[in-house]
Amino acid sequence: MTSTPAPVAVGLIGAGPWARTMHARMLAAGPETRLAAVWARRPEAAAEVTAPYGAPVAGSVEELLDSCEAVAFAVPPHVQAPLAVRAAAAGKALLLEKPLGGDLAAARQVAAAVAEHGVVSQMVLTKRYHPSTREFLARAARTEVLGARSCYLHGAFLCGEMATGWRLEQGALPDLGPHLLDLLDAAVGPIATVRALGDSRQWIELTCEHENGAVSQASLSGRVPLARGRTQVELFGPDGELTWDSRGIDHEECWPILRAEFAAAVRSGVPGELDAARGLRLQELLAQASG
Repeated sequence: MTSTPAPVAVGLIGAGPWARTMHARMLAAGPETRLAAVWARRPEAAAEVTAPYGAPVAGSVEELLDSCEAVAFAVPPHVQAPLAVRAAAAGKALLLEKPLGGDLAAARQVAAAVAEHGVVSQMVLTKRYHPSTREFLARAARTEVLGARSCYLHGAFLCGEMATGWRLEQGALPDLGPHLLDLLDAAVGPIATVRALGDSRQWIELTCEHENGAVSQASLSGRVPLARGRTQVELFGPDGELTWDSRGIDHEECWPILRAEFAAAVRSGVPGELDAARGLRLQELLAQASG
C-alpha cells in the first residue's frame, strides 16, 4: 500500500491582503500543505493572518525558517529577493511572487541562489494553473501564429487594498506585465525583443517580436475602472483566431492545482516549468521593456 506523503510545512512571509486572501488560505486548506507559521514586520498583522488557521506567528525570519520545509512569499519584490536568497541558502523550497526581484540584478541573485543550493522553486503566476489556460496553451502549440493582441486591465490601483506603495510607484508593467509576457512567450513563441510605449502608472503598451517572426501587443493598466478586470489573449494566423479570456474562469480553481503541484515538486525535488528560472526570464523581458 502506498502511503500518503506528509503535508509540506510551508512558512509564509508577509501579512498583506494577498497573504490573507490567497496564500494563507490556500496553504492551510491542504491536504498537500500546512501553514507552519507566518512572519511579518508587524507581529499584529501576522497574528491576523494566522488566527483563522491556528498557525503560530514567527518572532523572526530565523524562527520561521526553523519551522518549515518551504517558504511562500507575499511581500513586495524588493523585499522578496533578499529573503528568498536567505531561504534558499537555508535549504528551503520557494513559492515566489512576480516579479522575482525589485530589479534584474536582484532577480538574478534569487535564480542563482536556487541553482546553487539545489532547492525547488515555483512562481505564483496565478492564471497558469487554471485548466482553461492550459487547454489554450496546448491548442496554441498546434497553431501557426502570425500576430497576437492581449490586455490586462483593471481598476485596482485606483483604491482598495491592492493599491500598495510599490504598485502605485511602478505601475502595471512589473505587476501585470509578467502575466501577459509569460502567456505570449508560451503561446506565440519565445520573445526576442520587447519595447514599451506609455506610462506604466497609467497605461502602457508593449510590442513584442518573437523568434518565429510573429509580433504581439500587450496593453496594461491598473487604473481603468471596469466592473470586472479583463485579461485576454487573442492569437491570429492562417487558421483564424484562438482566444483566451480570464473573465470566464474561476480563480478558486487555480489554488488547489498550484498547491498540489508545489507540494509534489517539493517532495520529488523536481521543479516544474514555472520555476525561478522562468521568473528570471520574465524579469529580463521587463528590464528590456523598461530600458
